[in-house]
Parts: sequence; C-alpha cells; structure tokens
Amino acid sequence: MDAFVPCLTVHRDGPELAAITLGHPLLDDYLAFVAARARTNTWLAVASDLKVFFGVVGKPPAQVSTADVFAFLSAQRAPRRGERVVRLDDGEAGLAARTIARRLSSVRGLYAYLAARGDAGVAGNPVPGSLAARRPSGRRGNGGVPLIRTPRTLPRVLSPGEAGALIGALRTHRDRAMVAAMLLGGLRRCEVLGLRLEDVNTGERRLFLAEGKGGRQRVVPVSGRFFASLGAYLEQERPATSTTTRVFVVLKGARRGAPLSASGVDEIFDGARARAGLVRATCHQLRHTCFTRLREAGMALEAIQAQAGHASIDSTRIYLHLASDWLEKEYLRAAEAIEAQAAGPADGAMQ
Repeated sequence: MDAFVPCLTVHRDGPELAAITLGHPLLDDYLAFVAARARTNTWLAVASDLKVFFGVVGKPPAQVSTADVFAFLSAQRAPRRGERVVRLDDGEAGLAARTIARRLSSVRGLYAYLAARGDAGVAGNPVPGSLAARRPSGRRGNGGVPLIRTPRTLPRVLSPGEAGALIGALRTHRDRAMVAAMLLGGLRRCEVLGLRLEDVNTGERRLFLAEGKGGRQRVVPVSGRFFASLGAYLEQERPATSTTTRVFVVLKGARRGAPLSASGVDEIFDGARARAGLVRATCHQLRHTCFTRLREAGMALEAIQAQAGHASIDSTRIYLHLASDWLEKEYLRAAEAIEAQAAGPADGAMQ
C-alpha cells in the first residue's frame, strides 16, 4: 500500500491567489474545481480540511475506505486535554463538533467529485451521509443518525456597554468605519473587505455588496454613523497613492495602500478587544448584535433577511430567540389570554 503525505502549497500571482495544491493530481484537480465555484475562504478551508484528513489517513484518495473515515473521526474526537475535560458548548473532549462535521463535509465533497469523474478509481463515497437507524416500532427513521451531532447553540451578542467599549478602543477612523459596517449594517468581514469605492452610495446612504456569501449580491442601507467615519477615513487617512479600488487599505508599513486582509482585521480586533478588556468580541458577533438589536426595535423578519443576505428565512429566525423582548411580549400576551380564560367561569359563578 502506498503512503501519502499531503503538502499544502499556496501559489500566488503577485498579491492574487493563483492555485492551491496538496501534492496529488486528484486532489489538485478537485481544488481547481472548487476554486472556480467557491469564494477564496471556502477554497482555503476545503484545502486545509483535506490536508488534515489525508495527513491522518496516510493513503492516496483511491485507497481510502469507510473504515478509514471512522478511524479519522475517532482521531478527531480523541481527548485533547484529558478524558474528563469537555467543552460545555458541545460536550466534546476533542475538536469542536462543528469543525469535525465541516471536515467530513469537505471529504464527502471530494469523493462525490471523484466518483462522478469515473476515472479516479473511486466507485462510491466512503463518507456515509448518516448511519441507518430504526424506530422502536422497527421501522426505519427518516435520515438516520448523523455521524456528528452538532449542537444548535445561539450566537452571542455584545451588550451596549461592550459594543461601546470596543468602539472606544479603536484608534483610527478606518477601524471605526469597519466596525460600524458590521455593527450597524450587519456586514460580514469578507463583505467589508470586498467593498470597492464605487460600491459606496453616500447620497442615499447605501452600500452595494458585490461579494456576498454564496455569490449573492444585494444593496443595503447603513446608518449615517458609518458614513461619517468612512468620510473621515477617506479624507484624512487613506493614502492618496493607493491604486486599489478596495475601500479599506493598510495605513502604514511595507504594504501601505494595499487592500486590508482578513488577518489584518483580526489583528485590529485583537488589539481593540484587549484594550477594551473584553474576553470575546468577533466580527461575526457584531453582525449578530446588529440583527438582534434591529429585531428588538421591531424590524420585520423579512426585512432582516434582506439586510443579512440570507438565502432562507430559517437562518434569520435565530434572531427571534436572541431578541429576548420579542419572546417576553409573546409569552405575556399568551399568558394573559390563558389567565383570562381560566378566570372567566369562576367570575361568572360568583355573580
């Protein structure tokens, strides 16, 4: 049996990502296939997942069996900090359940591609979608048991005080504009970094998002506070020598004037979070905070869906659970109706 050790190599053409390879023709072909159909972050994530999988399995793609997949699953779930130490979020002692599920999804996608090709020596997908299950009656259940059961946890949002502390810890108009885009407009980090100068409509206070998740474009309104910070950044901080059309660029150093990267944004957040004394504050947390506050203010769920760029309103309904005032009002209204019905006959009997 041939051993295979993947080697992830990122090939660049200047600042642009040109290719990602793992050192095996079938894997490299699949990554080229993914590159033509997915965003860069997805491309990188799939490459990383496949590197981890084949690094553990140690076999070329055509020799991988379902038994190897289960062995990989066991290795990923192995305790990292002792048998008795588990995360409260998902009860896992090893990697997070969502991380393992994503890696299995990447491997499943690879083998669906290889099986469809017909020339890779792969007849079927070694990654089962689920395990067959039977109901107590003996009939099979719908869908079976998933290989990884991921918890349905609610995202965390920042309190007004935490949001204010984070904003106060930012040092530039650029950084305040980026945070305002997430906190007041609900933009994703990739959407903020993808903004171009021509996408900004200051007169109507709207942004055209050309690089939304899943390739979906949309136009969204954003608060005037964002445009005030953006205007100050463009007038006072953005290098006049910058040739990129990207709105947000590096302000100093060797890359001054070049488009700001995701790692650059993370570095900015790390510093601001430490100065503000916050344990946790992420870009996506700002997005969740935005939509939670909009829902609490009475914004319709369909409008939040359009603002967020969700393909399905099912993704938007989570903000009903995060907006505690909505649940409280619905409960009190229903409870008052129940109490009125229960009190009715008793009141009538006393008359």
